[in-house]
Amino acid sequence: MLGIGVNAHASVTLGLFGLPLVMPDVQRYFGVSLPVGGLIGNAPGIGIMVALVAWGALADRRGERLVLGAGVGLAVVLFAAVAFVSETWAVIVLLALAGAAGSAAMVGGGRIVLRWFDPTERGVAMGLRQVSYTLGMAAAAFVLPPVARAHGIRGVLLVCAAVSLLAAVLAALFLAEPPRRLAESSTEQDVSPYRQPALWRVHATSALHVVPQIVVSTYGVECLVGVYHWDGVLAGQLFGVAAIGGAAVRIAVGRWSDRSGLRMAPLRLLTFCTLAVLALLVLGSVTRSWLGPAMLGLAAVITVAGNGLAYLAAGELAGPGWAGRVLGTHNTIQNTVSLGVTWLGGVLITRAGFWAGFAAGLACVLISVPVIPVRGEQSAIEVPDATPSS
Repeated sequence: MLGIGVNAHASVTLGLFGLPLVMPDVQRYFGVSLPVGGLIGNAPGIGIMVALVAWGALADRRGERLVLGAGVGLAVVLFAAVAFVSETWAVIVLLALAGAAGSAAMVGGGRIVLRWFDPTERGVAMGLRQVSYTLGMAAAAFVLPPVARAHGIRGVLLVCAAVSLLAAVLAALFLAEPPRRLAESSTEQDVSPYRQPALWRVHATSALHVVPQIVVSTYGVECLVGVYHWDGVLAGQLFGVAAIGGAAVRIAVGRWSDRSGLRMAPLRLLTFCTLAVLALLVLGSVTRSWLGPAMLGLAAVITVAGNGLAYLAAGELAGPGWAGRVLGTHNTIQNTVSLGVTWLGGVLITRAGFWAGFAAGLACVLISVPVIPVRGEQSAIEVPDATPSS
């Protein structure tokens, strides 16, 4: 079940996030400027932000099979439709709708972890589930540029549709309800989990941690090229290696949390490590020393290390009856913050320098330390069905 969920998310990622990898071809095919091409490439993100909570609510009521099969299946139709239109407004609208449909995989995969795995197994499972985006982007980086060169953007869109079609069929045919012993332990709840301050604090923690993650991932390559005069290909390769390292670290952190039975305590320790790395990154950026490139690579790994823990904690606090809606809300908050930080970070870096952007990320992580709901957290090892309680 986890493999089907990971495959669905990774497959739809090609179409939802892979178009910027072939941006020159997007501009040529549609005959648009770079800003408009950027809008086309990121149009799926508009639909993602709008639809995540709705998909989560539907998953809570009808299950993952319907949500992943229907959502990813609808994205297939929309990706294919974009290949046969040329008007810019129609392209943007269809891609936004494809983002809204395909975002079903972002919610459904998280619910699979909560419903199929015991508390002492969920950390590793969620770490594996979080790798799906990395796998999708890696596949997009290797597959889409050669396809664009050989068959143009129409070929790229049809490949995205074909890959998503396979994922939708697998989800529709093979996703199932968990065994009775797990289903019985996942009783429905009618009371809103948002009565717990801890859940709001988990959302807030993730929102603050997104800031340095986006600044580093969006502007790190430009920093290496513009400030340290690295070759662009080499700079991209550094972040490619960092993405693989980040995926491995997420799984290791998940295992750590499973062994301890805690989510927030490991997240707080990771936060302290992130503070140290970002502080050294700011210092390296100001002095333009070797610390800059070294800490950029390390920051690309450490800033994503705790994502799975916060996502898992939100789902566990929600309970099975609310998990879809809460995980949809969690992702919506993160995507909204990411969109704002991408623009504001660019403005700050343009006016003050890269060090200022990294310093802003450092400040947000520092603010998050007292927000992390560590006090009162119970170990799932000591109490079999325990979830974080504060």
